[in-house]
Amino acid sequence: MSTPCASDWCQRVVRVVSAVVSREVDRHPGAATIVRPAPRRLGRMSSTDPTSPNPTPASAPGGVEVRLVRDGEHEAVGALAREAYAGDFVLSATYLVEIESVAERAHEVWVAADAATGALLGTVSTPRAGRRMSAVARDDDELDFRFLGVSAAARGRGVGEVLVRHVMELAARRGIRRVVLNTGPEMQSAQRLYARLGFSRLHEREHVVDLPSGRSFLLMAYGRDVEAAPESSAA
Repeated sequence: MSTPCASDWCQRVVRVVSAVVSREVDRHPGAATIVRPAPRRLGRMSSTDPTSPNPTPASAPGGVEVRLVRDGEHEAVGALAREAYAGDFVLSATYLVEIESVAERAHEVWVAADAATGALLGTVSTPRAGRRMSAVARDDDELDFRFLGVSAAARGRGVGEVLVRHVMELAARRGIRRVVLNTGPEMQSAQRLYARLGFSRLHEREHVVDLPSGRSFLLMAYGRDVEAAPESSAA
């Protein structure tokens, strides 16, 4: 039996995924039903420290560095995110405004930049220490992320993987045991990335969302356990 999707976060997710599934604009939230559980996996990663107030950019393979967005870059990062999403999907006008509103976000906005030229290649957002961005994160020792996007020009360089590994590394530095996220059924390239990096489906956190059109889709959930970095410290 479906239940109302009442939270602001749930309504935002429904808007984006319903647009992806239906290829229409200006959708409204439907309803959700929880389904069955999935197993968990363990993983290990390197240890940079992005938890300080002004973290040093983290070097990554392929001449890419990951750092917090800088003053004056918000508009460019918003445009990059819009391109990354709208290039593959027809999204609602409401959601496009949200992903472009980088300066208004109350969480951490990270960018992947070309180490040689400084060109912005991709972006991802994480909650500040001790907070959550969405309902998929249910425990204090879980870190969720949103708005993962790579510019069309940078695709094929492994930028998406660099950003997801950065999120896992951030969780490890904060002593958080698991990274979780939501994705839509048609975001198949992202699903392949998550599977390659050791994420598993969290079926018990997935919702069947009913759309006003009569169609429905499965809002998918993924998670991966991480091991805390040595001498981890909270931000």
